[in-house]
Amino acid sequence: MTYDFDKIINRRGSNCVKWDEVEDPDVIPMWVADMDFETASCIQQALMERMKHGCFGYTHVPESYYDATINWFQRRHGWSIERSSFIYTSGVVPAISAIIKATTSPRDKVLVQTPVYNCFFSSIRNNDCMLAESPLRIVNGRYEVDWDSFEQQCADPAVKVFLLCNPHNPTGRVWTKEELTRIGNICRQHDVFVISDEIHCEFTMSGHTYTPFASISEDFSKNCAVCLSPSKAFNIAGLQIANIIVKDADIRKKVDKAININEVCDVNPFGVLALQEAYTLEGEAWLNELCHYIEGNYQLAKQMLEEALPHCPVTTLEGTYLLWLDIRATGKTSLQVADHLMQRHKVYVNPGTLYGQLAGEGYIRINLATRRSLVKEGIQRVINGVSSC
Repeated sequence: MTYDFDKIINRRGSNCVKWDEVEDPDVIPMWVADMDFETASCIQQALMERMKHGCFGYTHVPESYYDATINWFQRRHGWSIERSSFIYTSGVVPAISAIIKATTSPRDKVLVQTPVYNCFFSSIRNNDCMLAESPLRIVNGRYEVDWDSFEQQCADPAVKVFLLCNPHNPTGRVWTKEELTRIGNICRQHDVFVISDEIHCEFTMSGHTYTPFASISEDFSKNCAVCLSPSKAFNIAGLQIANIIVKDADIRKKVDKAININEVCDVNPFGVLALQEAYTLEGEAWLNELCHYIEGNYQLAKQMLEEALPHCPVTTLEGTYLLWLDIRATGKTSLQVADHLMQRHKVYVNPGTLYGQLAGEGYIRINLATRRSLVKEGIQRVINGVSSC
């Protein structure tokens, strides 16, 4: 390996949400989706050079920013994005909220597939919309769309928007082109607009390929808004930069208005620069090695859990760095298990109910994006804790 992902980095005391949320220095944090790796050196060097300028006022987003994004997704994912489709903003969650505001009215329903990223719920609620759920179903340790439920929900005239998570957090599914095509056709048939959160798109395991939803067909591209950011892939969430890709001009105008209403239309100079450096060949080389390393973490965690806790299945991880563990056999609730792990075994994980009160019950989510020695120690603590529940 060219890059040292085993490097020990002390993040405590840096106002780090992941590490400073809990004061106990013995706790291993494996909760929030934040990596413990230094970002690519090309990003670091560019930011340090920019820092020397000393002035950090309002920033203009240059054409090179758009070129970098367009070239990246064309080269890496075979998706041709039109320059006119871009709206930049400070993050994917503000983007989702703005798009919901632009495409719904109060009391409209927004459909999600639970268990799902917890901020989807708040974005729906904050726009005075109602939640509609189509729970995913588990088949041989792998989550799949419940097609009857999904189509039934889309057929409800009150459902105006479907919030797609591609790849899916927390179940780790990387939706296939065939699945996405069926989803898109159902949404088109019932006049349901698609918002696709694709922030985890760079994290796929061997044998799995991310398909940008908008790349599948012209009809789909006109019936969706795709949310993108290098923040997860390059560990630069604090720099707050994201893009919304909206091909339909009328919808794009509404989304742009909502972005301004929500006051998330300005971005910082470091985020703009970091994106451009991330989407280079040097950034890509770093990312490729990172993905390989994270897959190694997953294989280690999976082996340890399957050997020690055969009654607690590990959901097949196809993408993201978030392991979804079935702890129903303990007879305890997700919150009880998570609290037990924190208080007695000093490892911080997310209870599954954070991602859906019903669909997430009986599961915990574990972040594997840290150095391997810490993954090994953290998973051993999970094993010890679950075994003693």
